[in-house]
Amino acid sequence: MRILFSSNVSWSIYNFRLDLLKSLQSEGHEIFVTASKDAYSDLLSNEGMEFHETKINNNSQNPFSDLRLLWSYITLYKRLKLDVVLHNAIKPNIYGAMAAGILRIPVINNISGLGTLFITSSISTRIAKLLYRISQKFSTVVFFQNPHDRQLFIDNGLAKGDKLKLVPGSGVDTNRFVNKRQRKENDRFAFLFIGRLLIDKGIQEYVEAAQQVLKLFPETEFRILGPFYESNSTSISKNQLDSWVNSGVVNYIGTNDAVNEEMEKSDCVVLPSYREGLSKVLIEASSMSLPIITTDVPGCRDVVVDSKTGYLCKVKDSNDLAKKMLRMLELSNAKRLDMGAAARQRAIDVFDVEHVIEIYKREIKNLRKVNDV
Repeated sequence: MRILFSSNVSWSIYNFRLDLLKSLQSEGHEIFVTASKDAYSDLLSNEGMEFHETKINNNSQNPFSDLRLLWSYITLYKRLKLDVVLHNAIKPNIYGAMAAGILRIPVINNISGLGTLFITSSISTRIAKLLYRISQKFSTVVFFQNPHDRQLFIDNGLAKGDKLKLVPGSGVDTNRFVNKRQRKENDRFAFLFIGRLLIDKGIQEYVEAAQQVLKLFPETEFRILGPFYESNSTSISKNQLDSWVNSGVVNYIGTNDAVNEEMEKSDCVVLPSYREGLSKVLIEASSMSLPIITTDVPGCRDVVVDSKTGYLCKVKDSNDLAKKMLRMLELSNAKRLDMGAAARQRAIDVFDVEHVIEIYKREIKNLRKVNDV
């Protein structure tokens, strides 16, 4: 089969979907990818996947720009003579699905998160819901990464329930994400925040909670790993981050594709996000045998078993986050190790990437059967 995976940026395809695409490729399928061009586009080509650039302005709400995007999808999909298209990210899920539907190509969409638009109610939210309602009529299967998002689509009449299915995120390679560190009882304790530096990721609550904790445990380290995302309206400015660093509250360690190496230097991963699809960071932290502190919101609470693999805290509440951090610090090293071991076992049982690959392969096989009839 000729299979295309479409997302907004090549980075996300390479980091989140490469295992899936290589597995499909190994079974003899021709794999095409399309996204905005970035440093990872050539890496996808080096893996034997045919890359096609699609320019996507993720923040544009210009209808003419979106119509051009729709047309670019139509011309590309028609030229490649595709058998099935897999989409991820908002605009590919909407306009890519429309294009494939017009060409009568089976579509598997992945709603990996509902983003800032669905956190607040606005005219943009209403437009997004309308576009989803129209575009998902063309989809064959729509994957969701948590049951709350799936139910939200059903309740708002955005797509029919029989095509809406769950998948455990993009999965994690539990053979790669293994923690080999032997922690000592007197090692300096390090919390680690990983994510884009956005307000919606809870970065401000993380810093405010760190300020409280440092008053009682001044030797604790609070680390931040992740990129700036200045095109996003909720992005933290470099000046703001610098002020936090200069005050001695946090250490910024920049960005690093080897996230597992940074996790191995830390003792607990913290993500006070306002909402996720299914947090890749938390799944990877679980596989690394790290206890987690995260918010009791969709896409975060689906990863953590409260008090067993970590702690859940209230969203947008730095005081409650600080309480959970203090609780983590007060645990014995042995108890934290038990939490980490339980987190890893859950990663193996629920979130291993092989589970995700098999779910996709099953749906693609079903599409092939339908096409052969």
